[in-house]
Amino acid sequence: MRSFIGKITYWLFVVITSKRHTVTVITAMFIGVISAMAIIVFRSMTEIIRDGVLIHGQRLLHIGSDLSSRALLPVLPVIGAIMLIPFSLRFPGEVCGYGFPGFLENVNLKGGGINLRTVFLKMIATSITIGTGGSAGVEGPSAIIGGGIGSLVGQWLGLSKRRLQLLISSGAAGAIASIFNAPIAGVMFATEIIMLGNYEMESFGAVVISAAMATAVSQAYYGTLPTFIVASHNIIGVKEIPFYLLFGLCIGVIAVIYIRVFYGIKDFFVAIALPQQMKSIAGAFCIGLIGIFFPQIMGDGYACITEALNGHYTLMLFVMLAFLKILATSITLGSGGAGGVFAPSLFIGSMIGGAFGSAVHHLFPTLTSTPGAYATVGIGAFLASVTHAPLTGIFLLIEMTGDYKIIIPIMFSSITGLFVAKALFKDSIDTVDITRRGIDLFMGKEMSILQAIKVKDVMRTDFTTVHEHDTINMVSDMIITGNGTCFPVIRDSGEIMGVISMHDVKAVMLEEYIKTVVTAGQLATEDVLLLNNIDNLKTAIERFSVKDQEEIPVIDFLNQKKIVGMLNRSDMISAYIRAVMQ
Repeated sequence: MRSFIGKITYWLFVVITSKRHTVTVITAMFIGVISAMAIIVFRSMTEIIRDGVLIHGQRLLHIGSDLSSRALLPVLPVIGAIMLIPFSLRFPGEVCGYGFPGFLENVNLKGGGINLRTVFLKMIATSITIGTGGSAGVEGPSAIIGGGIGSLVGQWLGLSKRRLQLLISSGAAGAIASIFNAPIAGVMFATEIIMLGNYEMESFGAVVISAAMATAVSQAYYGTLPTFIVASHNIIGVKEIPFYLLFGLCIGVIAVIYIRVFYGIKDFFVAIALPQQMKSIAGAFCIGLIGIFFPQIMGDGYACITEALNGHYTLMLFVMLAFLKILATSITLGSGGAGGVFAPSLFIGSMIGGAFGSAVHHLFPTLTSTPGAYATVGIGAFLASVTHAPLTGIFLLIEMTGDYKIIIPIMFSSITGLFVAKALFKDSIDTVDITRRGIDLFMGKEMSILQAIKVKDVMRTDFTTVHEHDTINMVSDMIITGNGTCFPVIRDSGEIMGVISMHDVKAVMLEEYIKTVVTAGQLATEDVLLLNNIDNLKTAIERFSVKDQEEIPVIDFLNQKKIVGMLNRSDMISAYIRAVMQ
C-alpha cells in the first residue's frame, strides 16, 4: 500500500514539474535535510552515552590523569560491549563489526534495499561503542544512516533500483557533509567511494544538492566553524616539495600496514571458537588495557588530533599513538564493536604527519615547516591512501581545517601515498572483504553481477546420476527419463569418475551387442571440467569456454569427490539476465 501511495506521489511530482530532473532535485533536497537531522540525533546519542558512561564513569571510579588511578579504565569499554549484547543476540550479523563493505556491495550489486531497522541499529550500536571508549569513528555508520534514508525514500516512491542507488548516494553525501561540516568532501565521498567514481551529471547534481542542504541544516544547528581549529601553517615553498613526496611514500606504506593489521586481527577473532558476545567483551577489555597507558586512543580521538595539528606531542608519542591507534581500531572493529574507520584514519594520519614533521624539522629546520603542518597534511594523505579516494582526502582536509595554504602539499602527499598503497596492495580498506569473496566492484557492473552470483544458487540439484557398472541400455533409458544432456558417472565409492553424454550413447546405439556389454564407466569421459559449489558465474563462464559442453558437474567445496549438482549453460545465462534486468 505504501509503495502504491509512493508511486502516486512520485508521478504527481512529475506532472506538476513536467521534468524528471526537477523531481530529482526536490527529492535530493528532502533527503539532505532528513539525513542532516538524523546525524544530529546520532551525534547527540553518542555524546549522551560518552557523558553518561565514559566521563561520569571515570568520576565514579576515581580515574584521573595519573597512571595508577587508571587501573579500572577497562571496565568502561567492557560496559559498552555488554550493552551491545541484547542487540547482537536479537539481530545477529547486523550489529557487530565494520559494516561499510557490506553497504558498498548492497548499493552496487544488490539494488540498495535498506530497512529502517538498519538505520536505527547503526545509530545505537555505534553510539554505544564510541561513547564507552571503543576506538572507531562515526563517519562510516553515518554514511550508512544517510544512505538508508535515501533508500527508504526511494522505496516509498517505488523507484527503480538504478534511481534508488542515486538516492542512497545522495543520502550518504548529506550525512558525511553534515558530520564534518564539509559539503564538497561529502560530494567527493559519495562519488569516489559509493558510486565508484561515476560522474554522470544527474547523479552528481543530486549528490551536490543533498550535501548542500545537509550542510545548511547542520550549520544552522552547530555553527559554521571548521571541525579542527588550528593556526594557519606557513609552507616553505617549492624546496619543501621533496619532503612531502617522501612523506607520501611513508604514508602509503603505513596505510597498507593498517589495512593488513586490520583484517589480520579481524581474521584472528573470527577464528576464535567463542560466542560473538564474548569476543566483543574481550576486545573491549583489550582497548581498556591499552587505554590505561595511552588513553588518547579511546573514542574517536578528535581532541588528540587537534593537539597533533598544533604540534603539542613529542616525536616518540606521535609514533606510539599512530601504531597503537591502528592496533586499537583493529581490535575494536575486529572483535565486534560497531563503528567506522574514517576518524581513526584521520587520527593515525595526523600522528604519522607529526612524527615525520618532527624528524625532518629537527634535521632541516630551514627547509621544512613545523610538525603541525605535516600533521595536518597527514590527515588527508592517509585517508586518501587507506580509502583510495584522493579527492575525498584533499577536500575533507581543507574543509575540516579551513587552511588553504596546505593544498599543494596535500596534493603531492596524497597522490604519492595513494600510488604507493595501490602498488603494494590492490584493495582499499573498504573492498578487502568483497575481493576475498571473488567480487571486483571496479570491473564493471555486469562482471560484478557474475561474480556476485554463486554456482550453488543456479545449479540443478535434481540431476540424474549413472553408476559406472550400468550398461548402455540402462543409460539410454535414464537419458530418456532423466533431466539434462550430460550425466555424471559415479564409482562404487560414491565419487564422480566422469560424465557420459547423449552424444556418447548415440555412437553405440546401433550396436545391440555393445549396448548390453559396454558399461557407462567404460564409455564415460574422465577428463571432465568441474566446478565447486562456492564458485561464481564468472568462473563458470571461463570453464564453459574451455570446453564446448552444455553442462558441468558441481562438486562440494568441503568434499571434492562428492557431486552436489549440475550447472547448465542456459540456466547460467538466464540467471545472469534476470540479475541484470533487476
